[in-house]
Amino acid sequence: MKKKLLFASFCLSSAAIWSQEVVSTQGDSYSNSSGSIDYTIGEVVINTVSDGTNDMTQGFHQTNWNFLGLEDNMPEMTVSVYPNPASDVLTVEAEDFNQVLLTLIDFNGKIVYQEEMTNASSSIPVANLASGNYNLKLSRNNGTLKTFKLIKN
Repeated sequence: MKKKLLFASFCLSSAAIWSQEVVSTQGDSYSNSSGSIDYTIGEVVINTVSDGTNDMTQGFHQTNWNFLGLEDNMPEMTVSVYPNPASDVLTVEAEDFNQVLLTLIDFNGKIVYQEEMTNASSSIPVANLASGNYNLKLSRNNGTLKTFKLIKN
């Protein structure tokens, strides 16, 4: 019985730790010698405190940002993607290009271009693509390295 109770409390506490995530469009951190404040627009409010003059709300502030699903799983990997917005050709430059797969995905989630990088600079033809928003995913061995939001004029 004690083992079941211990296991149940472990599961509930770990679920509480990993379940709080906010997908936010804006936020920032400010600090000076007297204190600091972090804010996230769109965070879930869990508590409101007032001293009669000032109101403060508390929620789940995320210090590790994930903007609308864009990923940077390898911050040490330097990648340049330009121009953005693009109209004819999109250039991707990466020093560590070994076995990197470039995948261009349209707004509906359809893969419109895919190619493995063979040198430090790759060109993606975009002239025949419809105008709109696209995601460029860089991956290696089925793991996402980076994702970029792009605009096609």
